[in-house]
Amino acid sequence: METITRVIQPQEDGTTVRHILKAGLHFSTHAVARLTRTENGILLNGCHARTVDIVHAGDVLTVETGDHRPPKVLPTPGNWPLPVVWEDGHLLVVNKPAGMTAHASNFLPDTPTVAGALAYTRGQDFIFHSVNRLDKGTTGLMVVAKSGYVHDLLRRQLHTERFYREYRGICLGCPEPPAGTIDAPIGRDPDSAIRRMIRSDGAAAVSHYQVLSSQDGLSLVKLVPQTGRTHQLRLHMASIGHPLAGDWLYGTEDTALIPRPALHACALRLVHPVTGELLSLTAPLPEDMARLVGEYHEHKEESSPC
Repeated sequence: METITRVIQPQEDGTTVRHILKAGLHFSTHAVARLTRTENGILLNGCHARTVDIVHAGDVLTVETGDHRPPKVLPTPGNWPLPVVWEDGHLLVVNKPAGMTAHASNFLPDTPTVAGALAYTRGQDFIFHSVNRLDKGTTGLMVVAKSGYVHDLLRRQLHTERFYREYRGICLGCPEPPAGTIDAPIGRDPDSAIRRMIRSDGAAAVSHYQVLSSQDGLSLVKLVPQTGRTHQLRLHMASIGHPLAGDWLYGTEDTALIPRPALHACALRLVHPVTGELLSLTAPLPEDMARLVGEYHEHKEESSPC
């Protein structure tokens, strides 16, 4: 079981274990209650500790971070490729391929899943929590927490400067101006179970875009979501008249061009919630998107392609 260790600081002298767990380590009330029921869940200087115990400067508090109960429904293991880009005891980052969902769904019972791929390589009882979920058709970097505690810390970082996400998309046409911000609230489409729509009473949604190259009626665009609404980047690009290539839901399905929405999570920068390490990771364009834009070089990002 993974643990974290904290040395009590002088300004924390005389406080309680509970105070350190909640104010210092940001454990939820539920998580603290779970730890109290776990043998060796909380150790103070190597000995079992209660939440009411007083701590002093220099004391060493060790706390388990892992989940203690298996998931209610065990995933079905599947031998599906799922490259791991980075990993430690608290989290991992995968490069999700197209056609894979995070978990099994009643709507898509036979679809490959991240849960199944990890169960195949790590064991069926491997517990994980998706932090930034990607649509089935979207490829790229996806963060997976190995405990509810780390998941909660990472979710607090989402949509802040401590958790930066960058995408590449291929859209139809060339947006004008070639760089800008789309600020359009998003809500459910009452006529569809999955579709979203721009609506005045929707949740705030902001995306930034920049055209990187353009050829043959297609443009490679850099996309940075400031918020995280369902289908946000796909819908926002469609809302300015430039839907993503292959987007059957918000644009035009064209399997001969590309059999999925052309969207890829290419870059990720986050502060590790436990160690404080800055992680900066990238994933190259997948083959189907690279084929559409031909030979693309990063130095073109500084040019005005349209």
